[in-house]
Amino acid sequence: MVEEKKLNKNREKNKLKVEVIGLDGKKAETLALPEEIFGQKENKVLVAQYVRVYLANQRAGTASTKTRSEVAGSTRKIWPQKRMGRARHGDIKANIFVGGGIVFGPKPRDFNLKINKKQKRKALFSALSSRLAQKTVFVLSDDFLKKISKTKEFAGFLSKMGWSGDKMVLVLPAQEGLKLRLAARNIPGLILENAANLNAYTALLGKRLVFVKKSLEVLQQIYLKNEGK
Repeated sequence: MVEEKKLNKNREKNKLKVEVIGLDGKKAETLALPEEIFGQKENKVLVAQYVRVYLANQRAGTASTKTRSEVAGSTRKIWPQKRMGRARHGDIKANIFVGGGIVFGPKPRDFNLKINKKQKRKALFSALSSRLAQKTVFVLSDDFLKKISKTKEFAGFLSKMGWSGDKMVLVLPAQEGLKLRLAARNIPGLILENAANLNAYTALLGKRLVFVKKSLEVLQQIYLKNEGK
């Protein structure tokens, strides 16, 4: 029984290890990921709830139409009530006429929904853990931040890895990732995200979730610095 428990623990630890990819596209080192972030149980209900809230909060809610009372135009009776052989009408701004008001059209409204910080964090951890379990999490060495400054260079790396044209998310450290951000921002299908702003919705986009090693350190500083407080 003790040996089985040890084997299970070792398997779990191995699941939280990823290869760090160098500039040549080959393994540079093996990195152990924090269990608190990448080793959590998947919670599909919570993730779905977060995605719903996130998408609702992206809506501007500025769509607006005018009712017949708001449309500019004459208020005179358009034709006599009787003896015309037509239906009775009193206003050319009625909804059945071209240029008239809109019935039950959209008006400015607030679509915002709320979700608390603990739920946001758990949803992110769940999304990252499920990504890792699906083997769609990849880590690039910090050399990419220093030596990649042209789109052609990074596009060549993606081609070498067989990732060209695929939709994926590249997570960068905000301050040190400027050169790589400029080099990668015009590549089709590539979504750039700051590590500090990473959320469950963005983490689930595309075929792959690609971190620069430094961005993982940013995640740990944010989420594990005050763990337990």
